[in-house]
Amino acid sequence: MFDNKSLFPQLTDVNSKEHLVIGGCDVTDLVGEFGTPLYIYDETTLRNRCREFVNEFRKRHTNSLVIYACKAFINPAIAMLLQEEGLGLDVVSGGELSVAQRVEFPAEKIYFHGNNKSPDEIDMALDYGIGRFVIDNFHEILLLSEAARRRGIVQDVLIRISPSIDPHTHSYTTTGTLDSKFGFPIETGQAEEAIIKTMAEKNLNLLGLHFHLGSPIFELAPYSKAIEVTLEFSKTVGLPLKELSPGGGFAISYTKNQVPPSVASYAEEIVSALGDNDPRLIIEPGRAIVGPAGIACYRVGGQKEIPGIRKYVSVDGGMGDNIRPALYQAAYEAVVANKMGLSEMERVSIAGKFCESGDILLYDSLLPKLESGDILAIPASGAYAPSMASNYNMAPRPPIIMVREGSAHLIRRRETYQDLIRNDIF
Repeated sequence: MFDNKSLFPQLTDVNSKEHLVIGGCDVTDLVGEFGTPLYIYDETTLRNRCREFVNEFRKRHTNSLVIYACKAFINPAIAMLLQEEGLGLDVVSGGELSVAQRVEFPAEKIYFHGNNKSPDEIDMALDYGIGRFVIDNFHEILLLSEAARRRGIVQDVLIRISPSIDPHTHSYTTTGTLDSKFGFPIETGQAEEAIIKTMAEKNLNLLGLHFHLGSPIFELAPYSKAIEVTLEFSKTVGLPLKELSPGGGFAISYTKNQVPPSVASYAEEIVSALGDNDPRLIIEPGRAIVGPAGIACYRVGGQKEIPGIRKYVSVDGGMGDNIRPALYQAAYEAVVANKMGLSEMERVSIAGKFCESGDILLYDSLLPKLESGDILAIPASGAYAPSMASNYNMAPRPPIIMVREGSAHLIRRRETYQDLIRNDIF
């Protein structure tokens, strides 16, 4: 058995052909049917991750709601699955909200985040009757209050604060420090001012506070420290906390050397930090649910060896379907899905096909000797890879399939060249 199985979806195996198997489906066969690049999601892993978060938090704090952070990846099929598992949604755009509307997701379980919600998005969310807005700036207080007044309603809200706690993750994904575009800082007095202004608006009902420290967070202490700061702040300003959200940011393993805390450990740290306080606890996992459930598949093309320096092996995807390595220096591992039995390794770098020198999916990885036509499978690709995909170089975005008990069904078709110019005028 391959030694990095723990990075793959839960129902991963190798069959007698020495092919990678996900959810009972031979990945080589799936690639033959759907082509490459290809995203594959295991439904069982998705559901089990949802249930693990719900169970671990609710058994420690009954009044908990797990809401899925749609930015990690959302489409109608995923939204329907999340609804079936009893989760809510954390949306950050009209587009994400439109997916919820498309599947008639329960409006009261939708929380709208974002640092610059447009008037149209606010109107859209109010008309759908979403449960909560998470206010992120002073401008939004007035916009939201006026929009609610026009409808004759009182809208429930949370205020996003910045507790100035460093979660020790990549600077691009750190959001809870003082120097961040998100939230009202406590130490500048702006968080208290936001509370006063919000409570003065007759059409807004302030229920509590939200913070989000960043992602992915491999440490537990930042959560409890930030909760301690938030609880102390709420007492200082005299705000009863009916709801408290410590956000998400829960880490997953991208490589064998990365071992994140268990869901149970995150839950224990967060709930214990509440002490005698009993607000409704809102938890917002995204990556931690969808990330481990997905893999990305590519077909090997040409190779280039620079003696004494590096061997590049090119695949038919890259930064257009997974920009994380180029953007965050994110590290991954890979296997050769059609040659799982090979043990002789060589050190190669996996290069994408896009016209950027930074389009490298893996640097200096040990892999079985690769040949043109081989299928490379990269685990932990379910989060942010498809949602951040682009049409750079006019490349169609890959299809997505869901597998379960030996069957596969398409949940997003491959884009066509016609799709790429559908909105153009000529």
